[in-house]
Amino acid sequence: MAKLTIEMPHVGESVTEAIIGKWLVSPGDIVRRYDPLVEVITDKVNMEVPSPQEGTITDLLVAEDETVQMGAPIAEMEIEGASPEPETAESNEPDNVTSQSQAAQPAGRVGSMIIGANVGPTGGEFTDTSLQTDAPTPSETVTPSAPRRSRRRDRDDRGARISPVVRRLAEKHGLDVNTIPGSGAGGRVTRRDVETYLESQATAGSDELIEPTAIRRIIAENMARSFREIPHAWGAIEVDVTDLVNYRRTNIDRIQNATEHRLTYLPIILRQIAAALRKHRNLNSSWVDGKIQLKGAINIGVAVAAEQGLIVPVLRNADTLTLEETVSEMARIVDGARSGKLRIDDVQGGTFTLNNTGALGSVLGGAIINYPQAAILTTESIVKRPVVIDTPNGDAITVRSMMNMCLSFDHRIVDGAEAMAFLTDIKSRLESISLEDNS
Repeated sequence: MAKLTIEMPHVGESVTEAIIGKWLVSPGDIVRRYDPLVEVITDKVNMEVPSPQEGTITDLLVAEDETVQMGAPIAEMEIEGASPEPETAESNEPDNVTSQSQAAQPAGRVGSMIIGANVGPTGGEFTDTSLQTDAPTPSETVTPSAPRRSRRRDRDDRGARISPVVRRLAEKHGLDVNTIPGSGAGGRVTRRDVETYLESQATAGSDELIEPTAIRRIIAENMARSFREIPHAWGAIEVDVTDLVNYRRTNIDRIQNATEHRLTYLPIILRQIAAALRKHRNLNSSWVDGKIQLKGAINIGVAVAAEQGLIVPVLRNADTLTLEETVSEMARIVDGARSGKLRIDDVQGGTFTLNNTGALGSVLGGAIINYPQAAILTTESIVKRPVVIDTPNGDAITVRSMMNMCLSFDHRIVDGAEAMAFLTDIKSRLESISLEDNS
């Protein structure tokens, strides 16, 4: 028998860590190759890590709700077969267990994934759900079987492993972990179990501490990073979208017949934004190591509020799409999210973000930039109200459909004049849209 160490798989260049969501196996379980072992959560996707080999799970090295780096060991298993000659490595552990790492091999298996969250503001018309995509295979480390060192502080009286985080939290509040019911694999006490126990002991009427979900913690970290590293500036402009409303009303049947999808305002506005980004390239960029990286492609993400968090599906090369293609592609993303068939690249590679807070009733707001992009634009509610317009006979008051557009931008890259020029460009395009424009 040989011992194999299962590592957290790498799922993309920008993803450096993940949260252990739920273990699907316990020590002593016999698993087949590709059997799901654990659900993990990242800022891009949720996924099930498959078993790289057939064998017996001997230990789970990380507790549920803990954050681990990509490539870090998360479990151990015994497999049939001889072990290769190990490389001897110095260790700070008392028993100096030796190991040899092998390169990760692709599993070639379709694993279950759920789109995660990587943006701050809310809004939009999409809902995230499970999807199917190729799951990377964990790196494997094969070592000869060796006796385990004593782990008295790492296990409770029931034999279940206790993470250092859980033990420190329990000791801080003077709790005996053996008295706390465990909901983790094999009866393990998780951090959430300790916090739930503390809440149950709280007196009525006192302040309540709520444990955020893993997705909410990731969102919080991303928002804090964006606001900490990007000097945000903000501007807004009022747009008369009466012609836009008429354009949609005129073309709704044509688009329905051509695409079999309902025409909303968002695809129409998105196309005008994409056209403006071709002219104002600094808005389609990132600040990288003291330089401005102008993006070659215009990939517009749409911020979406979902029950379990936020997601930004990306419309690639948005400036090259016709209205029909834009409507169809946005519908594909929506249908894919709801049926669990989105691809991983549907949530990666965004260069600019559109945030449709108007769908939530907002009329004015400042969004947090989707790091590391340069800007995010919000479209607010369309409201009918009286406005003053110029006529051949002088000023007149009439009822028009009005909408605010708000832009948050990276002030290292974009100044106020350029930001307002960008907004004015979009405003001009929306206010002059032609009813006969069938592109």
